[in-house]
Order: sequence, then C-alpha cells, then structure tokens
Amino acid sequence: MARTLPSHARRWPLAALIGLSLSAAGCSHSPGRSADASTSLTTASATATVHPAVQRAQAEVTRQVQQADAGDFDDARRGFIAAPHGQVRNEAGQVIWDFDAFAFQQAEAAPDSVNPSLWRQARLNNQAGLFKVRDGIWQLRGFDLSNITLIQGKTGWIVVDTGTSRETASTAMAFARQHLGAQAVSAVVYTHSHVDHFGGVLGVISADEARARQVPIVAPAGFMEEATSENVLMGTAMARRAMYMYGSRLPANATGLVDNGLGKAVPFGRVGILPPTLLVQQAREEHVIDGVRFVFHNVPGSEAPSEFTFALPELQAYCGAELMGHTLHNLYTLRGAKVRDALRWSGYLNDALKQVQGSEVVFTQHHWPVWGPERIRGFIEHQRDAYQFIHDQTVRGMNAGLTAPEIAETLKLPTALQQDFAVHGYYGTVRHNVKAVYQFYLGWYDAHPANLDALPPVPAAKGYVALAGGPEGLRAAAQKAFDAGDFRWAAELLKHAVYAYPSDKPARELLARSFEQMGFLAESAPWRNVYLSGALELRDGPPTQGPSRVAFAELLQHTPIERFLEAMAASLNAEKVGDARATINLVFSDLKQSHVLRVANGVLRHEAAAPAADADATLTVTHPFFVRMVTGQVGGLGLLTSSDTQIEGSRLALGRFFGWLDKPAGTFPIVTR
Repeated sequence: MARTLPSHARRWPLAALIGLSLSAAGCSHSPGRSADASTSLTTASATATVHPAVQRAQAEVTRQVQQADAGDFDDARRGFIAAPHGQVRNEAGQVIWDFDAFAFQQAEAAPDSVNPSLWRQARLNNQAGLFKVRDGIWQLRGFDLSNITLIQGKTGWIVVDTGTSRETASTAMAFARQHLGAQAVSAVVYTHSHVDHFGGVLGVISADEARARQVPIVAPAGFMEEATSENVLMGTAMARRAMYMYGSRLPANATGLVDNGLGKAVPFGRVGILPPTLLVQQAREEHVIDGVRFVFHNVPGSEAPSEFTFALPELQAYCGAELMGHTLHNLYTLRGAKVRDALRWSGYLNDALKQVQGSEVVFTQHHWPVWGPERIRGFIEHQRDAYQFIHDQTVRGMNAGLTAPEIAETLKLPTALQQDFAVHGYYGTVRHNVKAVYQFYLGWYDAHPANLDALPPVPAAKGYVALAGGPEGLRAAAQKAFDAGDFRWAAELLKHAVYAYPSDKPARELLARSFEQMGFLAESAPWRNVYLSGALELRDGPPTQGPSRVAFAELLQHTPIERFLEAMAASLNAEKVGDARATINLVFSDLKQSHVLRVANGVLRHEAAAPAADADATLTVTHPFFVRMVTGQVGGLGLLTSSDTQIEGSRLALGRFFGWLDKPAGTFPIVTR
C-alpha cells in the first residue's frame, strides 16, 4: 500500500487555505488530515472493485493514449540534474511533503482504477528534481505544486515564484545550492497572486536579509491586494470544498489521490509574504534586474486577477507564468470562485504569440518547458484556440436557447485540439468550463419558470423518493443503473435517496460505489478527487477538523484591516442579533488606526473613524495581537487578560458582540444534509 500524504494534498487559494473565522475564539488544531479519515478510505477504497464498464472505457482511452507524443516524457526529463528523496517536515515534526509518496506510478500501464490519460499526466508530473532549462535558467519541480525557477543574475539567483510553504521552499533552495553551488538570492519575482506562487518566499530569503540587502521583490500591479484578500469572505466554504477538489483526505494510491493536474499536490506548511518593492504597472514594461533584462507583459483577469508573463530576450526564453501549461485550465474552479473571462484569456495567449518571438524555450510555473519556435507556436495556438472555442461555441448555444448542461453534454473540441494532450482536461474540463462561460454571461437562472424558485435539495429529494415508491424502489432503480454502468443516473437517483433518508446505509454505500466508478473514469484530477472524497464522506462522514489558520500569521499581518472587518460582518448571525443594537470601537494602538463597528437591523457596518463617544465598549489592541485573534491563537480569556489589550466600557456588551459572530468549523457535510 502506498504511503499517505498527511497534509500536502491541497492547492487552495489564500482564502480557502485560511478559512477565516473572525471571532475571539478559534481553532487550534493541527493542519494535518485526521488519522481516522485516511485510514477509512485506505481500507474501504484500496480494494474497490472496478466495474466492467469502467474497464472497457479505460481500454478505449488506453488506445488513445498510445497515440500521444512520447516526446513529452523526454521534455519532462530534459536537463535533469538530480532528484530529491525523503520527506519534508514542519517544526512540529509533521510530514508536509513526501517525495516518494507517488512511487506507485512508476509503471507505464495505468491500473483499471485510474483513467489512462490522467495516469500519463500523473507520471509526467512525477518527474521531480532540479532541471537545467537552458544556460542561466534552472527549475525546481516536484517540490510543490508549482515550480521554482532560478535565473542567473550578476550577483546571484533571481528566484521566480517561491512555492506555497516556507518549509518546501527552503528545502528546494538547499537542494539547488547542493548541486549548483551556494549563491545569494539577488531578486524575487512573483508571477501572480495565487498562494502557491508566493507563500514560500520566507524559505527563499528572510525578511531581514531582503531588507538589509535591499533585494528587489517584483510583482504585477494589484498583487498585494489580491494576494492578501482573494475571496476572504468565502474562506470557510472554499476551504471545505477544496478538500474535495484537491483530495486532501485521500491516501496516495491507485484508488485514491494520484495527481492534481497542475502537479502532485500542495504542501500545507507555513505561508508568508514579502511585499513587492517594484510593481509592474503598464501592459508592457522593461526592467533590468541584477543585470538581466526582463520584458514584462501584464495579463490581469486571466488565470489570476493579478498576473504577468515575461520575456528574457538575451536568454532567448519566455516565462508563460500560469497563462499557459500542459492542461486545460479552469474558467471556473470547483472549490468555488468568480468565473474567469475566457475571451480575455484567449486574447492574452494571442498576444503571447508575438511576445515569444526570438525565444527558444517557453517555461511555465507548472509542468515542464517547451523547446523550439515551431513547437512553442503550436503549444500556444492550441491553448488560445481551446479557450476561444469553448467561449464562442457556448455563446452560440446560449443564443440558440440551450442551457449550460445541454451545451456541456455535447460540446467537443475539434480533432486537432483533442489530439493535443496539453489541452486535455486534467485540471479544468470542457464540461465545467462551458458552464463557467454560461455563468459569466447569464448567471444561475436558465430561464425555465420551474427553476426560478425551485425546492431546496431535501424537500425535493423527499418528493422524488415518494414518487419512486419509497427508498426501496429508488434503490432498486439505482442498482439497475449501476449494474448497467450508468453511474451518472445511479448517482442522480441516490443523491435524492441520501438527502431524504441520510441514515439509509444501503443507499449511501451504493452512492459511494457509484462515485468511485465515476472517479476511476475521470480524466480530470479534481473531478476524480471530488468523486472519491464524496465516497469517503458517505462512508465515514465529514472531517472532524477544519483548516488551521496559525500557519498564515506571517501573511495575515499584511492583510488590510478592512478585509477582516468585511469578513466579520459576513459572520454576523442576524437571528442571534434580532433587533439588538451595538456600537464597538476597535482601536489599533500600534497602527494609530481606529474603526467604529455598528450593529443595527441585523447588519454590521464598519468605518475607519475616530472612536465614537456613544460606543458600548472600546477594544484597544495591537495589530500582532489582532492577527493572533483571527488565527485562533488567542481566545476570550486572552482577550481579557493580555497586556496587548485594553477594554473600556461594558465588557458584557463586548462579549455579547463577539457572541453574535459565527465561528464556522469548516467541516460541514456536502453529500448529506
């Protein structure tokens, strides 16, 4: 049995990783996965039977994969210098990265429980180590979901992206120095505002060293705003959904976690940030950094709200950041987020065709590089055309009166794109990207009157179960569908059975088995993870622990106070408040800032202002203490007794105010209610 990944099977945005709960009390548990969850899936699913219909489908995919370009494996290994082994642990001794966890993927032939196309991608992503891209450029791959790129400057290494965690970034840099010689970091470049591209910076260089040596920290316009506040309001919900998308409770084996499409997984260690000292503001902007000429191209609102690519003319190289890669990306991410603009994304890729002229290699911050002008052009053209095709054909279907599911069911990429494995749906998929385009333009409502005010899941489920003649009748119909290999219909029926009668163990088990078969079939790693996580929850229940926030203190200290207060307002339990009113002054003694919080009409409003004379209470805190509060390191007793706080006015009113704020654990059920 393959060893499990206790905590690094995640690629979550900042908000999902933090899962903020703005209250005086919070969680203090370990960020690792609970032991009972990992054991259960290992025993329940490691011996899962693969349905004959799945075996037949996998055989057909195998024939398609056999036609794939074997050159991808040559490219993924090109420039190989050395491979790491062993584990990376955090300060508490917990394993957050295991270089050998996916050793079970050495065989070329896929097991029946894994889509052969996904197996191919998983094996490509499992080429971990230090690689030379060309003279003066190296990449560290497989130390994180994202790559760390080293560019030789006059005085040291220019580090492009830093991975997710301090621990794995530090390990990667030590590995590079072991094989390339010790060099200082002369600059840091963040390509975009997702946490797996900046969170490990304090493992690359300390804040003190960066400040003392005035090391340039380069980022695209809007970086800090996006990096410290992406969807903070929805952090708890995103974190819970991300457990499904990234398979964070699944063991690494052939019936569990095999990949995440962009790479293997994400380490869940200490996350930090260093604020940029140089922001690239213009659409095109040149800078010489430690003797190397960079030509930056801002691409905001593509894969990330704040992102750039860049050319290195003298090195004949181009960094595509995450604008491009060896997978179709997400226009909508299954963890939940605002949808992305497919047409804008396609347009940026079209621009990139001009920007790469003169380049002999394109490297990206996931996956492996592409060499040679002709192959580079084809690589980018297919990426460009895939996003535009999905956009245009979805819009065409919308204007013909089709709904999102109807378009998604029938839309297929043209043959040339289907044959290019770099636009296969290992991360995003054509099906859910179609629905993203529909949502981008028309939203959730499909114009059918019955769907304008449809019943919630549980009442609707009870009606369907009754119509089917009760739980036994519905289970019988679902079993017939399962036996025939129609797992989608079986899951549709059993979804209602479990919602209506959550204690119906036979229905739960049959739904879990249906999800397993759908997971085994999935080419998309996130789809596989979602299905298998659903099966786990049906058998063992939801997780007992939500994400810890302690590891993010070094990042949260750079988050504007207003973002925390917005999240606090969104956690106000209006039913608890009723018609009550309250005014609280929140004063930051070290920042010389004050905010007035007013609760009325079930709404918490806040403004930066001098303390209100009519306040029920005034809470004075230091900013570090406030960060400890929101990360759950300090509870109510600490608030009352710390030397970093001062309370004036009614302590009872202050306690009542904090009591109105929900403290979601991030462990809510998804496939049951």
